Amino acid sequence: MTLERFVETLNLQPFRPFTIHLADGKTVPVASREFVASSPVGRTVVVFDPEGRMNILDLLLVTKLEIESPSASRRKKR
Repeated sequence: MTLERFVETLNLQPFRPFTIHLADGKTVPVASREFVASSPVGRTVVVFDPEGRMNILDLLLVTKLEIESPSASRRKKR
């Protein structure tokens, strides 16, 4: 995964929640762009969940970004 692709997904307008899939099979949901921080070099990102737990991820281990459909995002807000 490239930093550019990750940043593109993170900055979609309007924001769409997405799930990060890792090489070991783990998944990390991203509920809001405010829950993500990246290192100055860009290879490492930190993703917080709504409870405050954090996941430190190496973008080289990301295999897929699964973006929610716009209709799924609207249903959750109701």
